Amino acid sequence: MRRTVVVVCEGTTTEPLYFDALRLEREVQDVAAVQLRVQRSNRGKQPLALVQKAIDIKAEDNAAGREIDEIWCVFDVEWPQNHPKLQETLTLAERNNISIAVSNPCFELWLILHFKSQAAFLTTNEACRLRGKLDKSRGKGLNPDLYMPRRNSALQNARLLDQRHADDETSFPHDNPSSGMYRLLAAVSSCRPS
Repeated sequence: MRRTVVVVCEGTTTEPLYFDALRLEREVQDVAAVQLRVQRSNRGKQPLALVQKAIDIKAEDNAAGREIDEIWCVFDVEWPQNHPKLQETLTLAERNNISIAVSNPCFELWLILHFKSQAAFLTTNEACRLRGKLDKSRGKGLNPDLYMPRRNSALQNARLLDQRHADDETSFPHDNPSSGMYRLLAAVSSCRPS
């Protein structure tokens, strides 16, 4: 049976386009029914509000008898000024069994990892510029045809970054660059880190 995975993200353009394309891939359709819920909050695009929204979604779906196997929040750290209350956000998510896919500094790093490994620290603006150079994009949005065939490379590149940070004992939020998106990709597809 396919699992139901809900993804709640802060982005309103790039991330939804990526997840819409991802859920159309055969290896995702065989494993999971992926629902995307884009968080729009009057409190701004803060990760804490995103996790609170995920908790609300989980409670509403449970009350309505809709089963969710996993719920994920996708958000950025942001550099040079990090989002506020990041550690509190992670603690709240863990207490409520919400999985987290954090990209540090931003989701654009995950997109960069589709094309190449990236070991050097990046600010959010640097990551956006590098992503634009690699995929020839301008601003938000993306061409799924460029990304979907490369997602296994991104998965491996992100996993290697996590291993490097573990070896160096570098902890969150100082683990720039990093992206937990590879764990989400593995959760919704037959892709697995080696």
